[in-house]
Amino acid sequence: MRQRIDRRSFLKVAGVSIGSAVLYQFAPRLTAGADAAESMRELNGEAPAPFTFVQMSDTHVGFKGPPDPLGTQAFERAVATVNRLAATPELVLFTGDLTHDSDDQDEHAKRMKRFAEIARGIKAAKLHFVPGEHDAALDGGILYREHFGETSYSFDYRGVHFVALDNVSRGRPEVGKERIAWLRDDLARFPKTAPMIVFTHRPLFDLRPDWEWFTSDGPAVMEVLAPYENVTVLYGHIHRNDEHRIGKSVHYAGRSLAFSFPDPQTKGAKKPVAFNAAHPFRNLGIRTIRTAQAEPVKIDEVELTLNEYGTSGIQQFAKKGEV
Repeated sequence: MRQRIDRRSFLKVAGVSIGSAVLYQFAPRLTAGADAAESMRELNGEAPAPFTFVQMSDTHVGFKGPPDPLGTQAFERAVATVNRLAATPELVLFTGDLTHDSDDQDEHAKRMKRFAEIARGIKAAKLHFVPGEHDAALDGGILYREHFGETSYSFDYRGVHFVALDNVSRGRPEVGKERIAWLRDDLARFPKTAPMIVFTHRPLFDLRPDWEWFTSDGPAVMEVLAPYENVTVLYGHIHRNDEHRIGKSVHYAGRSLAFSFPDPQTKGAKKPVAFNAAHPFRNLGIRTIRTAQAEPVKIDEVELTLNEYGTSGIQQFAKKGEV
């Protein structure tokens, strides 16, 4: 009998976030039973071990005008915040819309280069990307691949299997049969208890289809993921935090680093939240996510404002190790 990883304790997160810069701490807890850790060691050379990583999303580099007159300021501030963390994160995952699209390919290339310049300032061992529709929908991901590599891929890190899943580059909100087949083959070697993190851009479920907050073949993707007991899905696109459970998997949306959208329960048309000059980082805040042995993941959201925290406040959080 294999030792079972408690899914409720899969991710321990304590993080300050400006927008969607969230510090995740992976801390597996193994309950009585057979040795799942040894199984993972045999499969990918490493047993699950604690580590931290950051998610950023929807930086929209190149976007100008309302509701985001700040340009890349939130993104740059998020980078500075991450660099002040008491413990340097080992990975950074970007969940799409790194840039804002442009019909001018040269202009779009400039935006990708500017994004890369800012991202390279992050003090982390590795950066990993997945495209959003603004990065890859117009040209099928050609320009994106030139700058950031493949749109779908996987890798193992400290006993956790990561999957970057492209659900935008076909020019519509879908993964596609070929990528779903690839995903099934990619996961086939793992036991059902293996810890997995899937990061993508659009939600893999129908959160708000009339706002294009969905993936058309998301149910087929979830069918592939369904047998696995320790799956966390991180995504962007909706420009706000959200948590959703599908079977054994938990899905977390990251906030945007450009502007925010309203709650999906809001009736009517999708309209960005208006910029407030008195509170320029409203809806861009501090997020702490924590787990306990016998409790589900808990999320605390504290809005970041210049008056309450500012730079010195962020540094204070870092010193206390509460980020």
